[in-house]
Amino acid sequence: MTDTTDPVALTQALVRCPSVTPREGGALAAIEGWLSDAGFEVHRVTFSDADTPDVENLYARIGSGAPALCLAGHTDVVPTGEEVAWSRPPFSGEVADGKLWGRGAADMKGGVACAIAAALRHIKAHGAPAAGSLSFLITGDEEGPAVNGTEKLLAWAAERGEVFSHCLLGEPTNPDVLGDAIKIGRRGSVSGEIRAEGVQGHAAYPHLARNPVPALAQAIAAVSADVLDEGTEHFQPSNLEVVSVDVGNAAFNVIPASAAARFNIRFNDRHTPDSLKARIDASLAPIAEETGVVLTCELIGKVSDVFVTEPGAFVDILQDAIHAETGRRAGLSTTGGTSDARFIKDHCEVIEFGLVGRTMHQVDEHVAVADIEALTRIYERVIARYFNAMT
Repeated sequence: MTDTTDPVALTQALVRCPSVTPREGGALAAIEGWLSDAGFEVHRVTFSDADTPDVENLYARIGSGAPALCLAGHTDVVPTGEEVAWSRPPFSGEVADGKLWGRGAADMKGGVACAIAAALRHIKAHGAPAAGSLSFLITGDEEGPAVNGTEKLLAWAAERGEVFSHCLLGEPTNPDVLGDAIKIGRRGSVSGEIRAEGVQGHAAYPHLARNPVPALAQAIAAVSADVLDEGTEHFQPSNLEVVSVDVGNAAFNVIPASAAARFNIRFNDRHTPDSLKARIDASLAPIAEETGVVLTCELIGKVSDVFVTEPGAFVDILQDAIHAETGRRAGLSTTGGTSDARFIKDHCEVIEFGLVGRTMHQVDEHVAVADIEALTRIYERVIARYFNAMT
């Protein structure tokens, strides 16, 4: 039987579950057993949507009411790639050379395991919260479309009357060593397409056509050269990156009728998607007038909003716990890509802190065993102080 207060054993058990999105792979079943045995009320909830696979998620709570601390994470992992490239089987959870190896060890089954072990150690020593509640919000759709995961699970919980005061998300936030960084927010993300519509014609008779490609090239140069900002108090500068250019023209003797470029913008709190689109439109207008090519910009897909959890009591609790275990004062960061914190922030304050992420998504993903133990003790300190300070 797995020792549920041993985070290394829990990490090994989770890594051994082949839970590549959208497969549950046994990971949520294992967590359900561990938490149920400790007195948590556990729910396994599956969500569906058009053109996306069904995804199973888990919600568990012990205690009731506020203050309500939520520990969040995901058990789905990215594909392994060619398994022959791994020095150890990717779902082995092998411990060697002071490291635990396997897909998801860093991102983020190790963080989930540490949170569970910390919670169960606290309950074993102090019992369930006498006032307030402790919950787990675990999705199987963070590495996938993120349609049938945390966002829907939060809505499901809210419909049941569940409350959340604060959330600690165990994503791998540390770039080099444990204690480097706490994520207190994330830049927003918006994607879009610039289309150039000209007039198709014969390459030998350009005066009878209007080539959209040079106009699109000017547009790309203009939006790429536009300095969106110099950064803000909590955020690095916003950036626009062109990620593809498509014409779809297989012929060498035909001027195409249209061309398109796709882009992604990571933006800080000086912008909104609408203000960014207006800025791009303003850059396109003079080029369209000069060339006679119709240039349009359209935003595509879901927008991830920019957000920040202002430093305060909750951040202080985590910073103090990290310092007590590592001797480091963790920096407050908003760098990196998106995470499920973008959904959680609509329900409560959320911050992120987990293991070192240097090998996440790579072949031979691994984490230091010592870091697994240390992160568990940090989480233990957070849980204990939270219920002392917030009640």
